[in-house]
Amino acid sequence: MKPSQMTTLIARAVEHRQPLLIPGAPGIGKTDLVYQAATIVDADVIISHPVVDDPVDYKGMPFVVNGKAMFLPFGNLNRAIEAKKPTIYFMDDLGQAPEAVQAAAMQLLLARTINGHAVSEHVTFIAATNRRQDKAGVRGILEPVKSRFTSIVELESDRSDWTDWALKNDVETPVIAFIQFRPELLHKFEATADLINSPCPRTVVNVSEVLKMGLPKNMEFEVITGTVGEAFATEFMAFLKIYRNLPNPDSVLMNPTTAMVPDDPSTQFALCLALAERATDANIERLAEYADRLPEEFSVLCVNSVVKRDPALSNTRAYLKWFNGHQEILC
Repeated sequence: MKPSQMTTLIARAVEHRQPLLIPGAPGIGKTDLVYQAATIVDADVIISHPVVDDPVDYKGMPFVVNGKAMFLPFGNLNRAIEAKKPTIYFMDDLGQAPEAVQAAAMQLLLARTINGHAVSEHVTFIAATNRRQDKAGVRGILEPVKSRFTSIVELESDRSDWTDWALKNDVETPVIAFIQFRPELLHKFEATADLINSPCPRTVVNVSEVLKMGLPKNMEFEVITGTVGEAFATEFMAFLKIYRNLPNPDSVLMNPTTAMVPDDPSTQFALCLALAERATDANIERLAEYADRLPEEFSVLCVNSVVKRDPALSNTRAYLKWFNGHQEILC
């Protein structure tokens, strides 16, 4: 299931108090989706890491009260018991947890009570895990724990969903443009014991963070290689050279009917995203004029990127005019 669908599923699961287990590769965005869904349904999030928890975190601390032994809830368990509004109890990396911790969590998942303490009716349990093939230390999940979840749905990466997110979350434009040009490089995760990274949504975003550091040009390739691996870094640096030598986007917007239209697809990808980054209510008409001179698929890429960054621009006369002239390809 792609990220946008998973966000909807998590939100619905919270509304109906149904526990959900989300397996997926490392760095694919499982935790971020939980927080996005929480925003949609106005829910609090309790995040736990069973891999470093003890069974007492899910049972309560043994204590003597008035001469009687009992388990007193504390920390996340106490928050789950006292929750007064919709709350996601998120168990991250559940598959890495020891069996004793999984068994302690199992009673919470099914009975929603433990040692006489009932979990609030506002709480929904959501868990995530990597898969065995990811070499992420996953020990597996106990069969009776798996069956406590209403459904187990694997998360997969999706270029379109990632681009929508990146446009709204300050990811550097050349990184977004490169993924538009080479979408298969968004997720080429390869599990290895070697000290190298491979491309996944998390590490691709880290490339953006490297660019924001403003490193000397002679250091960029080595650092980006350490971020996403040599193969990605080699292609990206070639693309980045093209991006940095683009026609000035501001000049293009000043002269939309006469500015040069590049022939090379990689340059067209880069220029479309650079123009979209600069789009405002004041220049959207000129941007649409230039977009009309681009090949059809790049015209759509450019204007769609504009409205993804700033949905309000879809209400301008310039956008509506452009849309009316491209309904055939959009439909």
